[in-house]
Amino acid sequence: MKSLFGSLVYCIFLFVSDVYGTYSLNGFDPQQVTAQSYAQRRNIARPPLRTLAPSATDNSCRSRPLDLVFIIDSSRSVRPGEFEKVKIFLADMVDTLDVGPEATRVAVVNYASTVKIEFLLKAHLNKPNMKQAITRIEPLAAGTMTGLAIKSAMTEAFTEESGARPKSKNIAKVAIIVTDGRPQDQVEEVSAAARGSGIEIYAVGVDRADMTSLRLMASNPLEDHVFYVETYGVIEKLTSKFRETLCGVDPCAMGHDCEHICVSSNASHHCKCRKGYILNLDQKTCTLKQIKAVVVVEDPCKCEARLAFQMQTQAALQEITARLADMTGRVEQIENILGPV
Repeated sequence: MKSLFGSLVYCIFLFVSDVYGTYSLNGFDPQQVTAQSYAQRRNIARPPLRTLAPSATDNSCRSRPLDLVFIIDSSRSVRPGEFEKVKIFLADMVDTLDVGPEATRVAVVNYASTVKIEFLLKAHLNKPNMKQAITRIEPLAAGTMTGLAIKSAMTEAFTEESGARPKSKNIAKVAIIVTDGRPQDQVEEVSAAARGSGIEIYAVGVDRADMTSLRLMASNPLEDHVFYVETYGVIEKLTSKFRETLCGVDPCAMGHDCEHICVSSNASHHCKCRKGYILNLDQKTCTLKQIKAVVVVEDPCKCEARLAFQMQTQAALQEITARLADMTGRVEQIENILGPV
């Protein structure tokens, strides 16, 4: 009995320690964390959820260099077969990226009630080794300490010692969280701290995932950073969506329904019309502008006055011409009388 009681006390101690660790954010500006939390709650009432509707993409990737960390939930609710689907998703993502020392570096953080850094950003700098490491990842089971996992990623995975590039190199830091449950610890404050440190967070919810928690974790705009799939069976299809976002694929090149001109804007696009046309209400088709002909009708009195002025001018010119001709004739007569001088 005493042994059982002692084990129970020890488990409670570990749980409290984990929760305390989640809130311990020494080294981060509390004002920045508060500002991030406020911005997130201001946007949380909006419907940012993006249900999976993958579009066909090619395998080319104009990948910008990234420091990318996957944070994957392997709690008891994720069955072994479902966890294998997550690993397939990770491997597919690696295939789409331009992996290398000067390109994209990848790390994986595995979590349940505890957190395990499966491999760091500096560990595998080529695709074959990285995919082999992914196959060796095992689920941890037990609880869902998502906040603790985010904190571990921020303080252990996204550091220069672990392979993250220095801020001076301006390499984007991206975290992708995959979870199917409700966090058993607080995520708002630690997520705000992570975003405040420059980490862009994408939250992927599966099946029973708590959507409010996903929105508290993800970066803004939420409609571009929160994803949902109904089952782990289709999660690998999210690869195409992340390829668009992370690889810089031109949305217009992926196919569009604009009648005239497609204009890419981040991960989306909008339509424009050629000169002389206007965009219709459907924001896709164009219509030729109607040009109104303007006919100027002058005052009849002004027309008569102008005609009279023209006739007077013409008569005056004729009179001057006649006088010049008369004067020329008289000069010739005088020259004939006087003879040459």
